[in-house]
Amino acid sequence: MQDINISSNPVQARRLAREWSQAELAERAGISRAAVSAIEGERLSPSVATALALADVFECSVEELFRRGGNEQPSGTEPTWAWLPRGEPSRYWEAEIGHRRLLYPVEAVALNPLPHDGVWQDGVLRESAPAGSENTLIMATCDPAAGLLATEYARASGHRLLVFPRGGRKALELLKQGVVHVAGLHYATTEDPDRNAETVRTQLGGDYRLLRLAKWESGIALATDNHARSPAAVARRPWHWAAREPGSAARECLDGLLGKREFSGREVDGHAAVAEAVRAGWAEAGVCTRFSAAEAGLNFLPVRTEIMDLCFPAAFQHDPRLQALVRWLRGRACRRLISELPGYDARETGEMVTCL
Repeated sequence: MQDINISSNPVQARRLAREWSQAELAERAGISRAAVSAIEGERLSPSVATALALADVFECSVEELFRRGGNEQPSGTEPTWAWLPRGEPSRYWEAEIGHRRLLYPVEAVALNPLPHDGVWQDGVLRESAPAGSENTLIMATCDPAAGLLATEYARASGHRLLVFPRGGRKALELLKQGVVHVAGLHYATTEDPDRNAETVRTQLGGDYRLLRLAKWESGIALATDNHARSPAAVARRPWHWAAREPGSAARECLDGLLGKREFSGREVDGHAAVAEAVRAGWAEAGVCTRFSAAEAGLNFLPVRTEIMDLCFPAAFQHDPRLQALVRWLRGRACRRLISELPGYDARETGEMVTCL
């Protein structure tokens, strides 16, 4: 029998006691080997589903597997993954949120044309050119112009803004998990202006702030040779649609147009992806922002005006990175930039709302 190493990590200790490799444990639990490595290295707190799967494999309770003497928490001196990378090696960025150092797998380079801070391979983090985790603001939003805004924010404030493209509900979930500073959502419309605040209260509770980014036009993107004159006429036709994921504001808009009929087509990720699908010809129509349709050179039929707000915890309001964001959004240069984007209205940019 092989020698068993003593480990302070309960998952690793139980795995070694059974003489399993990380790959064997991963297969039994139905997770990736990278996840096992990150959990054992305390670089990732497992999700509820993962914790239950591991506890089931080890035939114990979640509390027995992950409890650490009373309410003691890991020291946080070592960075942990905000979410797992898809594989190894993985480039990453680093940021500090609530006194925790978090690692973010590099993605959406078109929105974040920034060098990575390091590379993770074989369970080892290798720093390349760290930019300063305390100097980085993390935002989850589906705003298609967020990359441009991030560039100008960095230029004006000296802070780094990393944008991760996520729909509103997913962005709020990441905010709830404490792995982003700011989440963007645009469920509110001019007809229902309180919808963003109501969504935050329902999904997160109170003690959050909403910072107005802009109002924008949401509607139907059509090919340049399609001259349909009304959204209702488009919705009646049996076309192939490029649709956002269920629960997103764009999908709600599409479902409202189609009524009880289900859409025919594919789901895509983001406003720009909707417009690109129509431009490429494999979809005949899709709901997105006027900005994305204009960027792709498409025709556009407006359906409604939506309100894009940025949500953050009230506890973060004194964070220098958030204060810099508020100052920048309230500045004349920012308002002018946003107002010049197709379909954007910056007259309320920078206004603050408390979610009680």
